[in-house]
Amino acid sequence: VQLVESGGGVVQPGGSLRLSCEASGFDFTPSTMHWARQASAKELEWVSTIYPNGRTAYSDSMKGRFTISRDNAKNTVFLQMDNVEREDTAVYRCGRGSWASTISRGQGTQVTVSS
Repeated sequence: VQLVESGGGVVQPGGSLRLSCEASGFDFTPSTMHWARQASAKELEWVSTIYPNGRTAYSDSMKGRFTISRDNAKNTVFLQMDNVEREDTAVYRCGRGSWASTISRGQGTQVTVSS
């Protein structure tokens, strides 16, 4: 099982970034997937979840700014980040399973919001 995140980098406040997570080693299509993030010296925090039927859920602080999506043909889950804030600076990790029942997570990709 492998989850490989990409797309992180440095972005200015108010800017946009699109993260990708390519999955392999398991049946992606029927899998619930989520994004989580961990800022320096803070605990891992849930960001968003997408279910096999396409239903989505978001943490209140990201609702309206972040969009999760998936491409089952490419075994990939995305996180579109818009209108980013300095507080969004963190390592973003994708996970297999729901937040409450995480099976595995990737190593993450660093997002830094800075002017």
